[in-house]
Amino acid sequence: MTATDPRRRMLPVVAMALFIDSLGIGIIIPVAPQLVMELAGLGLADAAPIAGWLTLAYASMQFVFSPILGNLSDRYGRKPILLASLAALAVDYVLMGFAPTLAWLFIGRIVAGIAGATFATANAVVADVIPPEQRAKYFGMNGAAWGMGFIVGPAIGGLLGDFGSRVPFFAAAGFTALNFLIALAVLRETLPEANRREFSARRATVLGALRSMGRVPGALILLFVIFMYQIGHDTLPSTWAWMTMAKFDWDERGVGISLAVLGLGTAIVQGGLVGLFTRKLGEYRAALLGLVLGSVGFCGYALADTPTMLFASVPLACLIGLAMPSMRALLSRRVPANAQGELQGAISGIVGFTAIVTPFTMTHVFSLATSGPMHFPGAPFALAAVSLLLGAAVLATVARRSATATMSNP
Repeated sequence: MTATDPRRRMLPVVAMALFIDSLGIGIIIPVAPQLVMELAGLGLADAAPIAGWLTLAYASMQFVFSPILGNLSDRYGRKPILLASLAALAVDYVLMGFAPTLAWLFIGRIVAGIAGATFATANAVVADVIPPEQRAKYFGMNGAAWGMGFIVGPAIGGLLGDFGSRVPFFAAAGFTALNFLIALAVLRETLPEANRREFSARRATVLGALRSMGRVPGALILLFVIFMYQIGHDTLPSTWAWMTMAKFDWDERGVGISLAVLGLGTAIVQGGLVGLFTRKLGEYRAALLGLVLGSVGFCGYALADTPTMLFASVPLACLIGLAMPSMRALLSRRVPANAQGELQGAISGIVGFTAIVTPFTMTHVFSLATSGPMHFPGAPFALAAVSLLLGAAVLATVARRSATATMSNP
C-alpha cells in the first residue's frame, strides 16, 4: 500500500481510540482493590482472589468471543466491530460504578469481555493499510497509544479516588462514550469489499483459528511464545496494585502515579524503540531481546524492597514492549489480507486465555505469599519472569532452528 493511500489517515483515529480506551481502563485500576474490599467486606489479602475471579469472568468471555469478532470484522469490516466494542465498554463502566454488590461487578466484566475487541480491531486496521515490512513499527505505535492512556488514566484515577471509589468508573464511562462518538463521526472503513470473506463458524473459535494458523509455517511456535509473553505481561495489571500496597503501604494515589510511570515507559518503547530495534536487529531478535530484558526487570519488581529499587527496574521491564509488536508483524506478513482479522482474533483468543489463567493464578499466589510466614508480595512477578524466560528460550531454540527462513529478517 502506498504512502498516499487515503486509508492511512485512519491510523491516527484508531490510535486515539486506543488511547481513550486505555485511559478508561487505567482510571479504574487504582481504585478497583478498594471497591472490591468495600463490597466484599474483606481485607487486602483476602480480597485479592475475588479480583482474580472478576478478571476470570472478563477473560473467559474474551477467549470465546475474540475469534468470533475477528472473523466478523473480516466479513463486515473493522468499523462496526470497533463501535460495538466501545459501546459495550461504556455500559460496563456504568454498571460497575453503580454496582451495589459483587454480582453487578461480575455482570459488568462479562459484558465487557464479550465485546472486548478494540485492540485486535485496531491492529487489523494496521494490517489493512501498512506493508508487511513496516507493520512492527505501527503495531508498536498502537501499543504506544495504549501506553499513553496508562500514563494519564491511573494518575486521574488515583486523584479521583479521593472523592470515592466509584467516581473513576463514571469518568471511564464518559471517556469511552466520547471515544465511541469520535469513531462514529470520523472513522472510515479500511477493509475493502474485495478483501472480505464469508463468516465461518468453524474458524470463529480459538481452536478453529489455531487450526488455520497451523497451516502457516512457524505460526504455532510464535503463538506459543505469545502465550508465554502474555502470562508475564498480564501479571502486572492484575497484581501491581496489590503488590505495591503490601510492600510499600501505598494508597490509590501512589498506585496511580506508579502506573503512570510504567505507562510512560511503555509509550517510549512501543512508540519509538520498536521501529528502531526492528529496523536494526530484525523482528525476531527484537522480540527475543524484549523477552529477556523484560524478565530481568520483572525480577527487579519481585525483589525490590524500596520504591527506589522498584523504579530502577522499570526501564528494563518496559523493554518487554519490544516483543509483541515484533511477533505480530512476523505473523501478519504470512497471512493474506482477508484473514488479518482472523489472525488478530486468534492472538486475542490467546490473550483472553492467559487473562483467564494469569490474574486468577497470580492473585491467589499473592494471597498465599502474603498471608503466610514467608511474606513475599513479589512472588507473582518472580513467576512472570520465569514465563518470559521460557518464551525467550523457545524463540531462541525451536523457532530459530525450524523456521528461520520464515521468521527472521535478512
